[in-house]
Amino acid sequence: MSRMGSKPITVPDNVKVTIQNMTITIEGPNGKLSYTHRPEVKVNHDSSTKTIAVTREDDSRQASAYQGLARALLANMVEGVTKGYSKTLEIYGTGYGVKEEGKALALTVGYANVVKLPVPLGVKVEIKAPQSRSDTNPAVFSISGPDKQVVGEYAAKLRAVKKPEPYKGKGVRYQGEHVRRKAGKVFGAAK
Repeated sequence: MSRMGSKPITVPDNVKVTIQNMTITIEGPNGKLSYTHRPEVKVNHDSSTKTIAVTREDDSRQASAYQGLARALLANMVEGVTKGYSKTLEIYGTGYGVKEEGKALALTVGYANVVKLPVPLGVKVEIKAPQSRSDTNPAVFSISGPDKQVVGEYAAKLRAVKKPEPYKGKGVRYQGEHVRRKAGKVFGAAK
């Protein structure tokens, strides 16, 4: 039995919820998101108590899993349109940097060419420190938007361009991420 899936979601005053067939649209100050749920679950919005309840058709294992999934996605949507989600990334490395070029983000991370990734619709990019001049001062930028999935996926794509390497720690990493460092080669060691 899903314990988390049966917990109701509280809807703030400034959020509008619309249910049409199996599509739920949630609109708030940060944007508008929609989700089409599976036929194994039902979603009900009670405007008097300002809650969203997710119920399932039967007690099968599949229906229980879909109930928890639908409840988690709807809770993320409500939080996204009210507060929003953000990820902060850092680029370590001499000469490494980031800048905005039109509707794309250009990363200079040690390759022969600049890597350009288009910014998804609804995602905002804020560059705090555009150029990194040394290995100790990183280029810092943040990605924010109402959709948790889109923000997380775009941050993962940016990190995958140049993952932090274990010897000097150069590359793109999340803020606060710890990179396990390896010792380099030792010359002239006694046998």
